[in-house]
Amino acid sequence: MKIEVLGTGCAKCITLEKVVKEAVAKSGKFAQILKVDDILKIMEYGVMSTPGLVIDGKVVSTGKVLSVDEVLKLINA
Repeated sequence: MKIEVLGTGCAKCITLEKVVKEAVAKSGKFAQILKVDDILKIMEYGVMSTPGLVIDGKVVSTGKVLSVDEVLKLINA
């Protein structure tokens, strides 16, 4: 599983990255977590408001910080 956190380094982006790491740890699954801060790469996904969350190439959230439980649901979907 490949999870990408899209954001340029704002507080919300940093928080979402921490939440994703905690959710992956709780899930017990192996996941590659990448922080994407290249604005051109972010725009390739069509994300206009950060933070964005991409799981296996699919944008699943934009513009908000998800809870650990919300991220767990997305990982297990």
